[in-house]
Amino acid sequence: MTPTGRKYGLLAITAFLTFAFGAAGLSKLAGVEMMVATFDAIGWGQWFRYVTGIIEVASAILIWVPGKQWIGAALLVCTMTCAVAFHLLVLGPSLIPALVLGILAAIILIARRPV
Repeated sequence: MTPTGRKYGLLAITAFLTFAFGAAGLSKLAGVEMMVATFDAIGWGQWFRYVTGIIEVASAILIWVPGKQWIGAALLVCTMTCAVAFHLLVLGPSLIPALVLGILAAIILIARRPV
């Protein structure tokens, strides 16, 4: 891949992740009914929904901050790893979106990791 292609590819992935996690995190923080029900099914209490929402929104911002992008991406990889686990163990078979988002976050993590 050319340097220009890599640059715009990473930019597109970053923009997509920002939209996805910004929207998901804000819906968790706003108490959207589906999110409340999902976290009820997990069984850890609604505090976990708030923590997850804060992590998602903060990470969506951090992946744009020079020198901090890897931190935001690492938080998203961890969050999506947990999401995949919860889908496998508790919520059911709809783990593909979490898996794809986790892979995209891992791409940003690898590309932006400190040298």
